[in-house]
Amino acid sequence: MSAPALTHGQRVAVARLHALLELLPTALDKELAPAGITSFEFTLLEALHDADDHRLRLSALASRTNATLARLSRVVNSLERKGLVLRAACEEDGRATNAVLTDAGESVFLESSGLYAEAVHRMVLAGLDDEGVDQLAYLSYTILSKLDPERRLTITAETAEDVYCAADPSEVDGSASAADPVPVS
Repeated sequence: MSAPALTHGQRVAVARLHALLELLPTALDKELAPAGITSFEFTLLEALHDADDHRLRLSALASRTNATLARLSRVVNSLERKGLVLRAACEEDGRATNAVLTDAGESVFLESSGLYAEAVHRMVLAGLDDEGVDQLAYLSYTILSKLDPERRLTITAETAEDVYCAADPSEVDGSASAADPVPVS
């Protein structure tokens, strides 16, 4: 049994989603260019900034950033060359490797945080009230849960009431997950 043809409205919605997925990363990368990092590198630096002792196992960092280990390894290599991150043996497990945020990496993260926040406010959140932001979060999660039905990625692995995902930037029902940035006090 084949699925029914897409309606015009459905085609428009998916076309707009495709456009968003293509344009947003490039636009964020352009905004972060003065800091010398990409939006994915910013996400990785943020995860290390938020982690205890500014270090995470590479596997945990991959999960936290919803990246494959291959992609994460390439990006960590790039950040190592820039002096922003270093690899260190995991003291708890000799088979594992940690990524550690350097002082230079911390400085770049802190300097680029304002660029990132301003870009996200202007390009994504402008014109959305709290209800609109909640709708965006809900719709995004609904699509993500379809893309990861086995919940292998951190972003869909742990949920509360099947509405929030592990990559949400705040605690839900008091329970934090590995993907949550540290709440700002």
